Amino acid sequence: MFDTIIAYETVIRLSVFAGMLLVMATAEIVWPRRDALFGRLRRWPSNLGIVVVNSAVLRLVMPIMAVGAGVWAEGAGVGVLNWLQFPWWLSLLIAVVVLDFSVWFQHVVTHRVPWLWRLHRMHHADLDFDVTTGLRFHPIEIVLSMLWKIVVVVALGAPAAAVVIFEVLLNAGSLFSHANLRLPSVVDRVLRAVIVTPDVHRVHHSVVPSETHSNFGFCFIWWDRLFSTYREAPAAGHDAIKIGLPILREPDELRLDRMLTQPFRDKP
Repeated sequence: MFDTIIAYETVIRLSVFAGMLLVMATAEIVWPRRDALFGRLRRWPSNLGIVVVNSAVLRLVMPIMAVGAGVWAEGAGVGVLNWLQFPWWLSLLIAVVVLDFSVWFQHVVTHRVPWLWRLHRMHHADLDFDVTTGLRFHPIEIVLSMLWKIVVVVALGAPAAAVVIFEVLLNAGSLFSHANLRLPSVVDRVLRAVIVTPDVHRVHHSVVPSETHSNFGFCFIWWDRLFSTYREAPAAGHDAIKIGLPILREPDELRLDRMLTQPFRDKP
């Protein structure tokens, strides 16, 4: 089964990505959480276009991806899990949990280190919050994120199948947690005991700095609760919350060319 997962990694990831994007985009129309300030035609070409740019950049500059690093580590017997020889299911579970923590930790660091924040703030400069916000990352940040995942995968000795599963969860979680989706309160309450819901992550995109620097998770919510970075709701409420940053608020900043230069500018 694991050989099949690895062999069809690209098909699996693209299928889940496309399916989740379609489902969330449709759900946002049927059950929107907030009225959009800018229409999809204004934001989506750039937010979807950056996916194409990021994919091309990764293919050009990265000789190996996280899954390939997992295949190499397994074959070479490198990494903690390969040395400890746990049962396959336990290694799989540990790897997915540790990888999720590593991405949470990386996210916190991008908010703490000024030059990393300059890259990451492009994600926060979106003036609306919907499923495509979860795709909006600067190419340099994407490359650095992949390098970090490769380091963690090799050091941990994460099984390649676990890396595929994690990448699928991460992508699906990012699309779900950024959706402009109104969940029934009881459903949101149950889900947020384990995973990051849109109402949880929307707080992270508030213009208020203390809220921007909270709720860092994309998939599992445990780390924010454990390390006291969890906020239940925005102070202004979800209907009145102001999305984005105090800077980079001109509508022209939604253009793809402007997005790519945002890390190198202090003012719009």
